Parts: sequence; structure tokens; C-alpha cells
Amino acid sequence: MSYPDDRKYTRNHEWVRLSGGMAEVGITEYAQQQLGDVVYMELPVVGSHVTAGQSFGSIESVKAVSDLFAPVGGEVVEVNDAVKDHPEAVNQDPHSSWMIKVRVSNPGEVAALLDGLQYQGLLG
Repeated sequence: MSYPDDRKYTRNHEWVRLSGGMAEVGITEYAQQQLGDVVYMELPVVGSHVTAGQSFGSIESVKAVSDLFAPVGGEVVEVNDAVKDHPEAVNQDPHSSWMIKVRVSNPGEVAALLDGLQYQGLLG
């Protein structure tokens, strides 16, 4: 599996794709493989604030419930209702299935994240 270069990755297996001051957040292919069939997601409401490195919700599969961690901090400006209503979409294409969009409050936080090659190295 190669990880797209148009985004950054966390050690907790989330990805973030930046566009201007906005960030789309989702989980990686590796994360969805570890979870198995995703059946439910708990996501924040629009207008709430997330903090880099802190939990912003959870994802439930037939195997486990896992926290979702924000790669960057800021205000949640959009929640992907299609993914929330059909969480199995994450299993089909995790790198296209963003969960939340965040107005980034500190763009410098992105520097601490991994690029695609670094993330692949983390996985071994």
C-alpha cells in the first residue's frame, strides 16, 4: 500500500489533507484494515473545537471501538454525513472518506505530522 503524498499522517493512523486554512480528516488504509468492518462513527458537531492530538470522536467496528484523534486543532466546519450514515464507506476507500473538515487554528501543527513515506516507515 502506498500512502498519498497530498496529505499528512499521524502516528495514530489518521490522515489530514490541507487546502488553504481548511483540513479534511480521515483514517488510513492501515487503520481500517486493523478495525475490520466499520459499523458506527461518533463525530463532533459543526461549531465544536478539536485539539491536535486529542480525541474528536470514535469509530466502531465489529472488532473494537477506537478513538479518533485530531491531527490539527481548530473549529469543525463540516461533518461528512454520508460517511456518518454509511460508515462502511470507510472500508471501501478510507483515503477518500473524510470525516470532518476543520478550520485550522495553528498551521504550524502540520510540521509535526508524517509524510506518506514516513508513515509507511512507521508501519514497517
